[in-house]
Amino acid sequence: MRHDDIWRAIDSLAAENGLSASGLARKAGLDATAFNPSKRIGPDGRARWPSTESVAKVLGATGAGIEAFAALVSGQAALPSLSRGPRPTRRIPLIGLAQAGGEGFFDDAGFPVGGSWDEISLPEISDPNAYALEISGDSMEPVFRDGDVVIVSPASPVRRGDRVVVRTRLGEVMAKELKRQSAKRIELGSLNPAHPDYSFDLPDIAWLHRILWASQ
Repeated sequence: MRHDDIWRAIDSLAAENGLSASGLARKAGLDATAFNPSKRIGPDGRARWPSTESVAKVLGATGAGIEAFAALVSGQAALPSLSRGPRPTRRIPLIGLAQAGGEGFFDDAGFPVGGSWDEISLPEISDPNAYALEISGDSMEPVFRDGDVVIVSPASPVRRGDRVVVRTRLGEVMAKELKRQSAKRIELGSLNPAHPDYSFDLPDIAWLHRILWASQ
């Protein structure tokens, strides 16, 4: 379990409930700044972890169980099971990862366009340009398996260790883990050790979007 995974799970739980990190903190009865990025690193530069009390209050406020939160930490949460009771739904565009490299599915900013997408119904999320991709291949096993559907948010900030969808200028689209990003290059990892990692010059990348959840 990594520091970044815990905070990403909290961010994902906030987004799944249509909230910012500050909004989630307030909903849980915490100080509005409790989950701010500045609170995640101490004055000495060491990573800070959220307290178990804070996590418990967040789960209570959102209706999510500890199993759902643990799944978010590992990146394997199933959206419809995150909370109890009926939830508002929204339809977002869905295509296969293998199709995504073709022309006409994304605009220059990486937002879904065109009428060739299918649709999937999910609980409301805050990013109006969110979309879904069906994973093909086994390069991201065991986290994402062939046939899993990942929910992608172009608006979400991307940090080292996040799982992402990347499109290159040559039209190749891949789901990977962001291992490192500098001012000149980006390094992407395959979770399955049988598959290679990748490194690109930044000008070779058209866009990079964060994966919020996997519906499995």
